Amino acid sequence: MIPLDPRDLRTAFGSFMTGVTVVTALRSDGTPVGFTANSFTSVSLEPPLLLVCPGRFLSSYVSFTTCTHFAINILAEGQEEVSNTFARSKGDRFAVTPHSFDAAGVPLIDGAVGQFSCKTHQILPGGDHCILIGEVTAFHHSGGSGLGYVGGQYFSLGLERAAFDQRGGTAICGAIVEDGDHVLLEQTPQGLHPPQCTTAHRGQLIADLLQTLAGKGIQAELDQAYSVFEDREDRTHHSYFLATAHCITPAVSILKVPISALQQQHFATPAIATMMTRFARESQTRSFGLYLGDTEDGAIQHQPKRT
Repeated sequence: MIPLDPRDLRTAFGSFMTGVTVVTALRSDGTPVGFTANSFTSVSLEPPLLLVCPGRFLSSYVSFTTCTHFAINILAEGQEEVSNTFARSKGDRFAVTPHSFDAAGVPLIDGAVGQFSCKTHQILPGGDHCILIGEVTAFHHSGGSGLGYVGGQYFSLGLERAAFDQRGGTAICGAIVEDGDHVLLEQTPQGLHPPQCTTAHRGQLIADLLQTLAGKGIQAELDQAYSVFEDREDRTHHSYFLATAHCITPAVSILKVPISALQQQHFATPAIATMMTRFARESQTRSFGLYLGDTEDGAIQHQPKRT
């Protein structure tokens, strides 16, 4: 039997689109613990069962294999930073994440589209993970859109749909890519704008954007949506995401511009100039909002701080 390459297998598994959850419980001393997981599924309605698969690599693994109660929090669009906090951060993750507690004292993440309080029903071995099955004792569903994950990237179906309306139109999708204290911008005859692509295919915004970035020599991880707006004059729909550069060999049209100098640049359109000015301001506190509207009017939804 030919041995399987774990990295290739992980990539193949990652092609399955999932939601993103934060699983929470309590240590034996009552300290809250949590981790980010997309290995979650419903199991049964009668009795009401669900499962999640904690990995043995977790520092909190023992807590989840011995807990009597735990909770599943299905993250909402815009909660990428919550996911990142519980996937990567050390220290007290709950100190930087708004939350409440259920009847068993288990943390519930504020803003999650779904919250399921569970008592442990069964724990089964599962290779380098265990299968933690819980019986749902209480739940809350907000009715919002959940955060998606595929191929190592977040995606937001609701925001991708927002780039189209019933009248059709062209969609432009771009990324404000940070590289340290600089931003990668593309130089055009009309002025600067974030690297972007144009598409007419619903549901392919993220894939087309990542392919465009790669073609411009930019390998980046997309983060939260930052600005979704319509230009009613030319019937185009714009979606811009925050992103962090991992590796760049930029094309000649890509410039590295200091964030501190963004307000002095000439941008391709007034809407992009307004967006980049807001980005420069919000980058000082790392508290980024999501703008929804058109080129003239809209509202900013505030997001958790992005570190």
